[in-house]
Amino acid sequence: MNAVEIQNLTQRYGTMTVLEDLSLTLDEGEVLGLFGHNGAGKTTTMKLVLGLLNATEGRVRVLGREPNDPQVRRTLGYLPENVTFYAQLSGRETLRHFARLKGAHTSQTDHLLEQVGLGHAADRKVRTYSKGMRQRLGLAQALLGEPRLLLLDEPTVGLDPVATEDLYSLIDGLRQQGCSVILCSHVLPGVERHIDRGAILAGGRLQAVGTLTSLRQEAALPERIRVSGVVDRESWLQRWNAAGHIATPLGNDGIEVVARGDQKLDLLRELLAGETLTDIEIHQPSLTDLYRHYMDQASEVTA
Repeated sequence: MNAVEIQNLTQRYGTMTVLEDLSLTLDEGEVLGLFGHNGAGKTTTMKLVLGLLNATEGRVRVLGREPNDPQVRRTLGYLPENVTFYAQLSGRETLRHFARLKGAHTSQTDHLLEQVGLGHAADRKVRTYSKGMRQRLGLAQALLGEPRLLLLDEPTVGLDPVATEDLYSLIDGLRQQGCSVILCSHVLPGVERHIDRGAILAGGRLQAVGTLTSLRQEAALPERIRVSGVVDRESWLQRWNAAGHIATPLGNDGIEVVARGDQKLDLLRELLAGETLTDIEIHQPSLTDLYRHYMDQASEVTA
């Protein structure tokens, strides 16, 4: 059974279409990264999964049931992009309040506060919390009741680099426990190691979905080879640029050359046969590169 199944979904607000013919699935225990520009339809998709909206056309199933089924809602966790809490309550009081609303055991609260790094501030009023601390508290409330499906909308907003890495480590652990996760983020660097698949939306339409490997194969973007310790650098630069490759100097004795997949091994063999190198790095297209590629494609279609 899929954790989420969206079939031929179209969502309209009056005459404005915000999602068009969207079909998407999420496996149990899978982390799906949902990416797109502002207004692409990411938050609307989450609201449909949460049962906060009814689809204009198409179908949404969550854990085999309708999204607004009470049994489903008790198994969901949701962190919105902008979290708001009662300023005069402490962190512990806030979490216990949400536990009672959700029907979860209040005994979870202390453990969750420790888990998200707020144990030391559990009895401080929320009005004294920084933005990052409020974000951590929002994550703790999303984890109440050990959800089977977790929806995170811009979860790293306000978090420092260490807290961001802690968040992704937590997501990795939840995945290993069988929890399914949909993660929306504009901060793409660092995300790709923690998702199983990525889905890219533009203008309310799904542009691409797949593992990073399959997206790279589909996009066919070049890789960048960086080498150091090149003795005869000028000769290599002239030779490769004359052959149609894009080669540029790097540091004092390095070269960066842009290579398509079918060129990479030939370029490396050629270089290794003629030079004694000190270092080689191969940089595959990043998630940011893939995102830009599919955004550019979408722009060309609508232009």
